[in-house]
Amino acid sequence: MAAEASTTRIQVRPVTGLPEVKAGDDVISLIADSLSTLAPAITDGDVVVVAQKIVSKAQNRFARLSEVTVSPEADALALKCDKDPRLVQLVLQESRGVVRTGPGILIAQHISGHIMANAGIDRSNVRGDEDTVLLLPLDPDGWCASAWQLLSNRLGVQLGVVMADSFGRPWRIGTAGVAIGAAGMVARKDVRGMPDRFGRVLESTEIGVADEVAAAASLVMGQTNEGVPVVVISGLDCAGEGRAADLLRSSERDLFR
Repeated sequence: MAAEASTTRIQVRPVTGLPEVKAGDDVISLIADSLSTLAPAITDGDVVVVAQKIVSKAQNRFARLSEVTVSPEADALALKCDKDPRLVQLVLQESRGVVRTGPGILIAQHISGHIMANAGIDRSNVRGDEDTVLLLPLDPDGWCASAWQLLSNRLGVQLGVVMADSFGRPWRIGTAGVAIGAAGMVARKDVRGMPDRFGRVLESTEIGVADEVAAAASLVMGQTNEGVPVVVISGLDCAGEGRAADLLRSSERDLFR
């Protein structure tokens, strides 16, 4: 499958009308309701990008720091990286392991395989006091697969679905949108063996299509107080099978861990 623009224009549109998502909400139905009124209407090949935060809220992935029991391991690690021991305990519970620490920095590999600061645990855009934090959703790829099936069936079109989060990046300053879940689309396009414009055979190029989609959506979603948790991207040709896990580099191929 191709994974580049099928026309000369890619369109990124905010989806409006979503209510503030609460624990227990059927967030896929809420998204479907908003998509059903989108104009121009959603069509085959469009990609729906969903901010992970509304999925976490619907799954009631809230945690209260005051209710966390801190282990000796978390206490020691908190001293090392100058963080709240209760937050560190949650990071350890949500992670496969710690990757790097520094003053005010704790990088961990989340149980989903993604490597990020604080295992993705966050307070931004979470209603409540400083005691409340939000964990990443359970099984982002699985959620995207369910959303892909339900949205496609209800709306009568074949869609791609991406769950996006904001990551810091090694060697770069600034956060960018990254796919932590995907379904109904090619997440990673392998073009090794294909010729470039001058006939040279590509030897190592694999395109992180789902990450590029998430980054494009993030420009419209914003990362502060914009309140745009769902975006539709049109004009791509990336239909197929894939998941965000396809973008994870194995530890054997990771030279920096």
